[in-house]
Parts: sequence; C-alpha cells; structure tokens
Amino acid sequence: MRYAFVAEHRLLFSVRAMCRCLHIQSSGFYAWLKNPRSNREKEDARQTDLICKAWKESGKVYGYRKLHDDLRDQGETCCPNRVARLAKLAGIKAQIGYKRRPGSYGGKPSLVVDNTLDRKFDVDAPDRVWVTDITYIRTLEGFAYLAVVIDLYARRVVGWSMQSRQTTDVVLQALLMAVWRRKPKRQVLIHSDQGSQFTSMDWASFLRAHNLEHSMSRRGNCHDNAVAESFFNLLKRERIRRRTYKTRAEARQDVFDYIEMFYNPKRKHVRNGMLSPVEFERQQKMSTEGV
Repeated sequence: MRYAFVAEHRLLFSVRAMCRCLHIQSSGFYAWLKNPRSNREKEDARQTDLICKAWKESGKVYGYRKLHDDLRDQGETCCPNRVARLAKLAGIKAQIGYKRRPGSYGGKPSLVVDNTLDRKFDVDAPDRVWVTDITYIRTLEGFAYLAVVIDLYARRVVGWSMQSRQTTDVVLQALLMAVWRRKPKRQVLIHSDQGSQFTSMDWASFLRAHNLEHSMSRRGNCHDNAVAESFFNLLKRERIRRRTYKTRAEARQDVFDYIEMFYNPKRKHVRNGMLSPVEFERQQKMSTEGV
C-alpha cells in the first residue's frame, strides 16, 4: 500500500522524501515498480477469481465453507479461513435469514394419523421415508402454490408440483411424480403436517392405492417436519425472495431451474458430506454395489 501511495504521488513529491516519511527504501520502491504485485498477491487474485466463479455458479448463495469445498474439488490448496478472508474482501456473503410469517394456520383437521416419523430424519436407504409440504410464492399475477416431496436419505426432491390454487390436487401431483420417478419396491413412509390437503379422503385413498404409510406432525409443531421446512427456507432465501415474478409460469420455470438444475444435482449439503443429493445417492449406490 505504501509503494502504491508513492507511485500515485511521485509527480507531486520527491520519491526519496516520500520513502523517508513512510519508512521504506527507495530501492524497494523501484523494484516494486518493475513487479508491483507479490507472488502472494497474485495467488490471492487467482483464487479470488475462482471463489467468485464458484459463488456465481451457486446462484450467489454459497458461504465460505461450501466455497472452500468447491476449491478443494478443483485441486486447490487453501484453508477455510483463507477462503473466508478472500470472500469477505470480494464482498461475497452467504444468503441467510428467512422467517416464516407469524399467524394462525387453519382449523381442526378432518383426519389425523400418528406421528410415526417422530423426527427420525436420518435414514439408511433411499425411498424409505419421504416428507412433503406446501408453500406459497407471490407473483404479480397472484399466488402460486408449490408442493414438494423430499426423500430423507439424500434430501433429494423426488416430486414437486405448482398450481394456482391450494387444493389437494397440487400435493397429489407432487406425490404422483415421486411415485412415478422412484418406483419404490417396498412401502414408503410419507410424512406431512396437518394441512387440509393432507387430511382429505382423496389423499388417504391415494396412499392406500400406492402402498404408502402416512405419518403426520403434531398440531402446530413445525419442527416435526423440519426437513421440508428447511428446504422451503433455502428455496425462498436463495431464489424466490431475490426475484419478482410477473406470472405464475415465470415462477414455475424458476422453481424448475432451482430444483432440477441446481438443488438436486449441484447444491452441496453438509449432511451429505458436502455432496449434492444426486451425487450422494450415486456414490452410495456404487459403494453398496462394490464398484
């Protein structure tokens, strides 16, 4: 910084006088002029470029821990503290902070089943336990309602649906996608809250027809369905709350991009050993098969 100051003001003041005042050697200043950036500065700049690229590819949502893991995947040698320092200097920060709106949520449900899941969110195989929930997305055209089905094994979104009305059909379409995609060979436990969509006769009939066992959160306890709540938290803070959608179709396209192009195949999860849901499933399958 002192050399840069001398270089900037050398047309106004004597170089020797400035060096004497700043307690630096004039010979060092002239050597710096020939090669103004040190090797460390060059390495900082190179890795900062890599960090910025990784951050942009994440949709500008990753914090320094996931950025550090990205650099390690690229063969870079650096510690988390260094990545945190360079990210801070570059103005990079993780997207954090989303709170659910306070208020009252519905009346007494028509059909309630036991909380079989009981917050046992860690499972040892795919298609053993799915969780589902529904949320809203604002557009200039009106609300859109998104339902998702998440496999607890890798936290992968295996089914989703978006419609203009908050009906049972939107959650049934998401569950139908999950059944069609995964084709489970054994009974799956499907956990939901006590929303009206999940206590309807149509929902119960669909579960019986497709060998799905229902588990339900306790009344007003969002922690019983924490994984689904956490996904919506990520979706809203990393994507939805950073955009203004003109139409429901535009919102649906952006949700598709987030789930199918980023969250499932690319987004790193600490629980998955910093692997995306798709990559975690792939590696676990290879390990099981002994490949």
